Amino acid sequence: MSRYHDEFQRSIDHPEDFWAEQARRIPWFTPPTRVLEYDEANHARWFVDGELNICHAALDHHVDQGRGNQPAIFWDSPVTGNKRTITFTEMRDQVALFAGALRGLGVEKGDRVVIYMSMVPEALIAMYACARLGAVHSVVFGGFAPHELAVRIEDAEPRVVVAASCGVEVDRVIAYKPIIDKAISQSAYKPDACVVLQREQVTAEMGAIDHDWDTLVAAASPADCVPVKGSDPLYILYTSGTTGKPKGVVRDTGGYAVALHYSMETIYDMAPGEVFFSASDVGWVVGHSYIVYAPLLRGCTTLVYEGKPVRTPDAGAFWRLIEAYGVKSFFTAPTAFRAMKKEDPDARLLQHYDISSLKALFLAGERLDPPTFHWLDDLLDVPVIDHWWQTETGWPIAANLHGLESWPTKAGSATFPVPGFNVQILDREGKPADTMEQGSVVIKEPMPPGCLAGVWRDPQRFFSAYMAAFPGYYQTGDGGYFDEDGYLFILGRTDDVINIAGHRLSTGEMEEVVGSHPAVAECAVIGIHDALKGQIPVGLVIPKDGFDGDEVALEKELIALVRDQIGAVASFKQVLVVNRLPKTRSGKILRKLLRHIADGKEFAVPSTIDDPASLQEIHEAMMQRSLGAAQDARQV
Repeated sequence: MSRYHDEFQRSIDHPEDFWAEQARRIPWFTPPTRVLEYDEANHARWFVDGELNICHAALDHHVDQGRGNQPAIFWDSPVTGNKRTITFTEMRDQVALFAGALRGLGVEKGDRVVIYMSMVPEALIAMYACARLGAVHSVVFGGFAPHELAVRIEDAEPRVVVAASCGVEVDRVIAYKPIIDKAISQSAYKPDACVVLQREQVTAEMGAIDHDWDTLVAAASPADCVPVKGSDPLYILYTSGTTGKPKGVVRDTGGYAVALHYSMETIYDMAPGEVFFSASDVGWVVGHSYIVYAPLLRGCTTLVYEGKPVRTPDAGAFWRLIEAYGVKSFFTAPTAFRAMKKEDPDARLLQHYDISSLKALFLAGERLDPPTFHWLDDLLDVPVIDHWWQTETGWPIAANLHGLESWPTKAGSATFPVPGFNVQILDREGKPADTMEQGSVVIKEPMPPGCLAGVWRDPQRFFSAYMAAFPGYYQTGDGGYFDEDGYLFILGRTDDVINIAGHRLSTGEMEEVVGSHPAVAECAVIGIHDALKGQIPVGLVIPKDGFDGDEVALEKELIALVRDQIGAVASFKQVLVVNRLPKTRSGKILRKLLRHIADGKEFAVPSTIDDPASLQEIHEAMMQRSLGAAQDARQV
């Protein structure tokens, strides 16, 4: 057997022995003796009797091991023109002081703290300070509207809110304090205090419960690490785009620390002292796992970037950062590179930078379409690795395990399941699917360490959302298949499968074909209602910069391409050329919202959307082409 297959099989056949071995690689105060147990809902719980503190494991431990002078954080903020380097010793000391400040406000083990900040080092300091006290943090993406913040405050019931006075973007500054004040006024639950980090771009007006960060820290005494059980919660992270009552994913401490440490070595091939760069935000799960916790647990340096390269005139921002900080592994979402490809299709800017430190590029967060994969694969002399995971799992479900054994890549595939994840494909009747047969992607219990421990204060929702459809399996909500070589292909959410005259077809497959056209920079395919066939697909296409061809001719070429590669059964006959697509702030295309527009359904524009005007543009284009039901533009 290969090294990968041997390790994977051990993790499935002997999960307790396998994860006990991995657990010995992190510093516990009290090593666990009960590795795997099951709760009343028969869901796996890991290391329940072990005691640790993830702040100690990520900071104090490395200082004690002689890494105190090594950079823990490189902060690069082109939107403000600032840079900082914080060593492990400096990080430990600043975290201990801020933990002492929180303790002075009454924060104790088990209390919740909501963090509403931009991409500044203090966001990481606040998260680690909560962990140091055994408090549970809930980070909300900076810039979310007051209502979205209010429902999270009401659900988490934090003792304290920690915020920055503002967030700085490429083309604007967003004052955060008015958003916080309005959110607290809307929430039935009122926190005791709000700590505000004043940034020079905006000075927040302070109220009765508000405390200045610097003033509070200046009067604080350092706090020691509080031991917590391995099964105690570390954080609550609310899934993006939630409407109504939010769904708070709960992450435990011990399993998460073990899984992240394992992944840094096995998947990302990172050793202590090396630099890891994840171009995400601390408000998303990628930021929690691979900006904040995993790099420092492994003794690496994390690069914290305040900026959006795809929104600046400089499409070479990633290359600059890799050269400037000696990045070894880089992780971002495919949408970032699609935007870069649109602005700089020949990657001329890359010629100005030395990125020889880079050994691997990792992409996740959405499907890596084959055209983008091939563009990157041809461009770079390092492995381009697609991997797949979710907010709920906290770390990758499937990947090409670069640090264990690299395998040839296949465009569109996340390669193999990561050890610990018993991934299976089930058909509509819940039976195992055949090779190459599409079905629901599920994970057989027990879920490995690091995955969600439940939904905050809502066990029934946890069961109904993830476990009810296929008893004994976690339902990912994605569709996919295994090919004849055992490679896993993820085709997108199961609700992106459309039924065309009784034929179930994946819009993801059609997107791959449309995206392969040399003139297409980005695309989405959605299914809309059709009186005769039930549903039919419509393509939305953004051409590459410099495209000066005929849009009608491009539409004909794309229709012919889908017909040639998928067949007439796809009924792909309509394409709209647009300037932009509606996306979440984390870069995911809002396909469900596009379907609502096309079908004439009413909807509210979520505060999680990055560019609300894109919805209006898509609506007008559909109306002009008479696609979907007529919908009043005022609703959009």
